[in-house]
Amino acid sequence: MTGYGWRRRGGPDRPRRSISSSARPGPARSSGATATVFVTCSAVGAALLAGCGVLPGVSGGSREPITVMTWAPDGTSATNAPGMPAMAEAFARWVNAAGGIDGHRLTVLTCNEHNTDDGASDCARRAVKEHAVAVVGSYSQYDNAFIPPLEVAGIPYLGGYGISDREFTSALSYPVNGGQAALIAGSGQQLAAECGPVSLVRPDTLAGDVLPTLLNAGLLAAHHEAAADIPTAEDAGDYTAEARRALERAGAADSGAGRKGSGQKAGRGCVTAVLGDRTETFFDSFRRVASDGQLPRVASVIGSVGQPLLDRTGGKDGPFEGAYVTGWYPESDDPRWEPMKKVIREHAFGDDAIDAADAGVQTTWIAYTALKTVVESLHKDSVRAVDLVRALNKGVTVDTGGLTPVLRWRFEDMLAAADFPRIINRQVTFQVVREGRLVAVKKGFTDVSSTLEASAANG
Repeated sequence: MTGYGWRRRGGPDRPRRSISSSARPGPARSSGATATVFVTCSAVGAALLAGCGVLPGVSGGSREPITVMTWAPDGTSATNAPGMPAMAEAFARWVNAAGGIDGHRLTVLTCNEHNTDDGASDCARRAVKEHAVAVVGSYSQYDNAFIPPLEVAGIPYLGGYGISDREFTSALSYPVNGGQAALIAGSGQQLAAECGPVSLVRPDTLAGDVLPTLLNAGLLAAHHEAAADIPTAEDAGDYTAEARRALERAGAADSGAGRKGSGQKAGRGCVTAVLGDRTETFFDSFRRVASDGQLPRVASVIGSVGQPLLDRTGGKDGPFEGAYVTGWYPESDDPRWEPMKKVIREHAFGDDAIDAADAGVQTTWIAYTALKTVVESLHKDSVRAVDLVRALNKGVTVDTGGLTPVLRWRFEDMLAAADFPRIINRQVTFQVVREGRLVAVKKGFTDVSSTLEASAANG
């Protein structure tokens, strides 16, 4: 999972292909459709043909179905998040098996966003064309491509991944986490308590340029010196030069002090990299240039580093053992995730695209939990996009079972920061890698509201 708030320049122009689980066990679907079909008309007698689709006496028959969309990139050479639409489909199977959401059968449309402007625009236009009442739990960094079509049609964007700026400014966006802004600000607070000199390796892009301000807001709030800023290409295949600079600025350079003195300085420093998918590439370069006496602690944020990456790179014997990681939610082993894991076990049909430890899958679960709560609050036979927007704006509250604070999107719940006013969840978690697993540094959440407001004031 990648893409913490910066945009890739350009990108390959691929044929549009919709995410579909047709190759996975589960409900059959036509090759040309991307909708997950949950109801099949059965021609049992001429009398039923006239009313095919809604049968008297069947659960949900008195209430109209609800159609929503979830999109994410898949099959690209950069960011891929197939677990998000797969989680959306599993959620729909789960609620529909119990009669739907307040009697409404849930239909989930999925769309491959391809990690391109055109892909994001295509998905948004399709959501409008197919009368989706919301886009839920989706991933795209191309907010200028997908937000305007949704705004024109009045379709809410509920619980996006949190990687684009307009998710936190559009009046029709209802985020469930604090996005990359909360993560980076929280990382500054976490590292201030644990590190001496800090080096930040981040993308050399317009959006990447805001990351030092956010990180430093957290550091400076604890009277810590600002981090050394090391911008770099976001798609490089090697980061040796940046790794050397990061080591030096984190206090690991020899500088005539000798290996012993250098090692002691290194123990006080930290190197944090926030490069999305390329974070792993950076730390590969970092390991090659760092000697045993030059090992500052490493750090990152969830999405650039997560449990799937830790498992893939050797667990406790990998490069991230001991790393500090700032996240949105509790660690994946927390029992509060058990309801989601149960749905995955029973309704995902063994789909290996869904990893319960993936932040995108987790965000999708929380977003659909919010959708369920909002629809249940309406008690209406027909649910339109405007009904969801009104309920959200009027202050419907969403209890996520402790995975987030209680969520609510009234004006008074917004953040006093012009750059990201629609951050209503300003809580983050501090984690560390121990024995190859992400575990909590302390119980509960840390509020980064004041740090975000300070960064906006200083930005």
